Amino acid sequence: MSLTEPQVITIAEYNKLKENSEDRLEYIDGIVYMTPSPSTKHQRISSRLHARLFNFLAGKECEVFPAPFDIELRAIDDDPGDQTKKTKVVIPDLSVICDKTKLGENKYVGSPELIIEIISPSNQAHDLVKKLNLYMQCGVKEYWIVNPLLNTVQIYALNEEGQYYQVEVLKEIGIARSEVLQGFSMDLEELFK
Repeated sequence: MSLTEPQVITIAEYNKLKENSEDRLEYIDGIVYMTPSPSTKHQRISSRLHARLFNFLAGKECEVFPAPFDIELRAIDDDPGDQTKKTKVVIPDLSVICDKTKLGENKYVGSPELIIEIISPSNQAHDLVKKLNLYMQCGVKEYWIVNPLLNTVQIYALNEEGQYYQVEVLKEIGIARSEVLQGFSMDLEELFK
């Protein structure tokens, strides 16, 4: 049995496909990825983080958007001539957006200040490798990977050279603190209860 290479399509073909589908589809480097339906534990974690962020950001310039909400990213070093490689559309579990001038009716075009992904068994490699590299290339300032299987939170922040460095890995206990949203934190025991 041989594995076939994924088919590369244009952004126009992706938009048409998405229009005619009920699935949550992401588009990275011309390849379409289907995001899995979230588990009950995933939804509880997402709800806790969303509520905490929503309350923390009340009265501030930034706003949190839960999935499904499209984020259209552009890599900083992309070749301007290759539209297939240039446009990436992701659906993070949570996105914190401060530059509201880039908000459209159905999506945000730009790099959020903070993206949180809650991984599931079927998308671990996608979130741990592909999206980590993508978010770094596109200038997302901070990326949290929440793993409900291991009860861990990995926090990556963009340094001045434009590369991620691992700030902290917490397992089961401790306080996850944002570098970008000064004062925002989440207790892991509360998050994973």
